[in-house]
Amino acid sequence: MLPTSIMTLDRAGLRQLDGLVWATIAAVAAAVLAALLLSDFRLAWASFLAPAATATLFAAGQWFYRTRRPDPRLAAALGSTAQIVAFAAVGAPLSYLAASLNFPLTDHWFEAADRALGFDWFGLFDWLSGHATAGLLLRMVYISLMPQTLVVILALSLAGHLATLRIFVLAFVLAALLTIAMSAIWPAQGVWLQHGLTASDGLHLPVSATSWPVFLGLRDSTFRLLMAGGAEGIITFPSLHAALALILAAAFWPLPVLRWIGAGLNAIMMLSIPVDGSHYFTDILAGIGIAVVCLLAARAMVQRANQPHPALAATPLQELATTSRP
Repeated sequence: MLPTSIMTLDRAGLRQLDGLVWATIAAVAAAVLAALLLSDFRLAWASFLAPAATATLFAAGQWFYRTRRPDPRLAAALGSTAQIVAFAAVGAPLSYLAASLNFPLTDHWFEAADRALGFDWFGLFDWLSGHATAGLLLRMVYISLMPQTLVVILALSLAGHLATLRIFVLAFVLAALLTIAMSAIWPAQGVWLQHGLTASDGLHLPVSATSWPVFLGLRDSTFRLLMAGGAEGIITFPSLHAALALILAAAFWPLPVLRWIGAGLNAIMMLSIPVDGSHYFTDILAGIGIAVVCLLAARAMVQRANQPHPALAATPLQELATTSRP
C-alpha cells in the first residue's frame, strides 16, 4: 500500500487536478467522436443521456459548493462523482473502439504464462463447482466495483482526505486508459470462450458472459454501436477489475474504520476475477502492475499540484489524515 502523508492543497491545486481530469475526459470524448467520422460505428445517443445529466448535475453542485456556499468536502464529493460518471461514459466506447482494431488474439500467450507460473485455472474452477456458496460470495464481490467507488469518494470527502481523493480519481482514470490501450494490442477472449465452456460444465455462466457477443461482434464487424449506459466490460488482458481493486484498497487505507474492510473485500475481489471475469491469472498480475504504476503517477501529480500557489496561498485546504499507523 502507498503510505498516506500529510498534504495541503490550496484551491488552485485542487482546481488544477480537477481540470486535468476534465481535460482527459474531454480528450477521450473527442477521440470517440472522431472515430464516428472515420468508421462505420454509430452512437447510441440515448445511452448517454443519464450519465450526461448525472455528471452535469453533480458538477453544478461542485461549482455551487466551491463558489457560492464554500464547503470543500461536499464540493469534492460531488465533483469526483461527476468525473467518474463522465469518464465511464466515454471510456466504455473507447474500449469498444480498441477491440474493433481486431489484432490477433493472444490467449495462447497468457495460458502459457499461467502454466509457466504454476497457476491452475481449472483447479479453481473445479473447486468452485463443488462450493456453490463460495461461488455466490465471489460473484457478489465481483460486482461491487462501482458501489465501492461511490463509498470511497464519499468517505474520503467527508473525512477531509481531499488529496487522497484526487489520487484515487487520477489513478482510476489512468488505469482504465492504460488497460484499454494494452487490450487493443494484446486482445484476448478469456478462458471460458477459449475453451468453449458452458453452464453445463459445472458453474453458472460468469458475470462477464454478457460481454462475449459484443466482443466477438466488435472483432468481426457485426457490432458497431457505441454506448455509455448498458456498455459491457469486454477487456480480458490486463484485468481492469484487478487494477481497480488495488486502487480501491489503497484509497480505503487512510480510513481507520474502512481500511481493513476495503483490504479484505478487494482481496476477495482478486479471487473472484479468474472465473467470474473469465480472466487468466496473468491478467490479474498485469492489472496489479498497472495499479501500482498509476497510483505512483497519480501521487506524483498531486505532489506537483501541492507546490505553493502564491495567489491563493492564504486559503489552504489541509487534508486531515496523518501518516497511517498499523
